[in-house]
Amino acid sequence: MNTTIIDFISNYGYLAVAILIAVENIFPPIPSEIILTFSGFLSISAHLNLGGLIIASTIGALVGAIVLYLLGKLISFEKLERLITGKWGKILHFKMEHLEKAQRFFERHGSSTAFWGRFLPVVRSLISVPAGMAEFPIKRFLIFTAGGSLIWNAVLIVVGRLAGTSWERFSVLIEKYSFVLLAVVVLIGGSGYLIYRIKMKRSTK
Repeated sequence: MNTTIIDFISNYGYLAVAILIAVENIFPPIPSEIILTFSGFLSISAHLNLGGLIIASTIGALVGAIVLYLLGKLISFEKLERLITGKWGKILHFKMEHLEKAQRFFERHGSSTAFWGRFLPVVRSLISVPAGMAEFPIKRFLIFTAGGSLIWNAVLIVVGRLAGTSWERFSVLIEKYSFVLLAVVVLIGGSGYLIYRIKMKRSTK
């Protein structure tokens, strides 16, 4: 599979990245870590730039997320369970335990899950389904999904560019230690927000 992904991106650039990330959101077994880090590596020598890759991958993530959001919104849990445990579940590589994991994560963390879930394996792909089931407002869902996807995609693409020919090794490390990456994002985001609040207070004084 990895060779096919690499060849597709090499031949079709931004379009391939958008399509693969959309498909990765719908079919969890396709690894975004490989798609994005290899794309970042390609930006060194091919006619691809970081900004274009980040935009293409974020559009792809939104397309895939919308498909699953509508699936959760339009199909009852019982029908969805029958689909996943039946023939289609095997074809699409869906597992009920993965959906239940995403649902528990959504129930535990609420609306912010649409953002933070983008940094976690499996949850990243399926979190859109419980969001649709809960009839989470579509505008907020798109904003949170776009924000989380943009950060995740940008980090992996930049890592791929910086890693150079070692991009594949880094993609494996990122997949294995996604929680560490999430912690770093939370730390940076929290620090940025704290600095912003301090500056705002000083400016009002």
